[in-house]
Amino acid sequence: MTDSIRQLLESKPLATADAAAGLIVVDNRRYLMQLRDDKPEIFYPGHWGLFGGSINEGETLIEGLRRELREELEFEFDEASYFTSFDIDFSFCGLGLYKRRYYVIDCAAETLPRLRQHEGQDMRAFTFEEILRLGNVAPYDSFAIWLHANRDRVGKA
Repeated sequence: MTDSIRQLLESKPLATADAAAGLIVVDNRRYLMQLRDDKPEIFYPGHWGLFGGSINEGETLIEGLRRELREELEFEFDEASYFTSFDIDFSFCGLGLYKRRYYVIDCAAETLPRLRQHEGQDMRAFTFEEILRLGNVAPYDSFAIWLHANRDRVGKA
């Protein structure tokens, strides 16, 4: 058994909670993403994903997203538009239904050098085509990005 598999099997439980994530769209053509830490106690360690996270008790979704982006990036935004939501059913392990909500946040490229990443291993802005080629993207975030990039095609025959 490899060390990484042993770490996964012996790690502490994964925390579940409602979450909000930012589809941070840079200059209308790239998505700002985070290379997640390589810690076995988080969902999809070592994968690229969107910035955001769990909503604390008493927070609205937007308050939680603002807090997460401030903590992770020192990023402040004026406006976030609701895009979509995924339900994740953890009833198989005695937990309930949790939501992951996605908000579109427009960002100018000149903002990127001012951001200070405090969580994750790396941050980059990728085009949709580059994201498709990455291979190690958290699946739920990958699908949200796919939907956003194809929003004008969805539901049209």
